[in-house]
Amino acid sequence: MVKKILVSQPQPSSEKSPYYDIAEDFGVELVFRPFIKVEGLSSREFRQQKVSLLNYTAVVFTSRHAIDNYFKLANELRIEIPEDMKYFCVTETISHYIQKYVQYRKRKVFFGSTGKITDLVPSMVKHKTEKYLIPMSDVHDDSVKELLDSKKLNHKECIMYRTVSNDFTEEETAAFDYDMVVFFSPSGITAFKKNFGDKFNGISVATFGPSTAKAAHDAGLSVAIEAPTKEYPSMTGALRHYLLECEE
Repeated sequence: MVKKILVSQPQPSSEKSPYYDIAEDFGVELVFRPFIKVEGLSSREFRQQKVSLLNYTAVVFTSRHAIDNYFKLANELRIEIPEDMKYFCVTETISHYIQKYVQYRKRKVFFGSTGKITDLVPSMVKHKTEKYLIPMSDVHDDSVKELLDSKKLNHKECIMYRTVSNDFTEEETAAFDYDMVVFFSPSGITAFKKNFGDKFNGISVATFGPSTAKAAHDAGLSVAIEAPTKEYPSMTGALRHYLLECEE
């Protein structure tokens, strides 16, 4: 019986989150606690990549972390970002976040609708003469580079922030009494193993994304839910289905 679930993400800001509906409908307790956190590179670390921010005329942002660390580094390096810099964002929400740092002008901000960089490529191709800088995490593959190479775009990927374990305190470890843990990235699996080793290998886990599922299986965890699927494209949908089956 699943009565207490640890979700390795920040607590939803909206009261209308499907997670809260699940808690009410199934009488389960949901605790939100990120297993990983993001920290920016120092200006000294960034300089080692020999990347000059002013050599680029457009920036591609895939997350708020990318925006925060791009402007943080610019400030630390005492670089004034030109007013005609163009910004390409994977979602409209991320594009609006730029207002935290610069005046928002539609003529220089472009965004996609799916959250995937593939959705941005048509807009980027229309601005083929731009020199694109793509701030990234230390955890990434070459898919973005290969995609932009295939479109013959002038681009450069660089690391601006890293993902590290958000370690559990002794009190949290001692009080660990969950029936299920929900993971959203291989980094979360790594952090879990770092904190607990093999102590909770038998606990049921839910994973989102094929790479997360593979990491969980490779770590010897007991995977009960793998999302997304065609029937259940969201974690909350998959979790609701699983809990319904448990009740039968």
